[in-house]
Amino acid sequence: MQTITLQIQDNYLSSFMNYIQNHKQNITISQDKNLELDPYFYDRQNELEQIRYDIKNGNSQLISFEDFEGNTDIFEKELELKYAN
Repeated sequence: MQTITLQIQDNYLSSFMNYIQNHKQNITISQDKNLELDPYFYDRQNELEQIRYDIKNGNSQLISFEDFEGNTDIFEKELELKYAN
């Protein structure tokens, strides 16, 4: 048996399900476990893969938590000075 992923236009879904119903002896439909737990699983997966790719190719940079915390503190102080009443 082969497994494939389908994307079906909303307006065609009922026709497609009728087709499946008429051929159910040859087709098994099952839910993707990843999508049951997280409906955005594959979107998040693609985003993380893009981030990883960008880091490996030098388009993005990782910084240490200490650097991030220091930069955030500086930014917060700048905001306080700028918007202090």
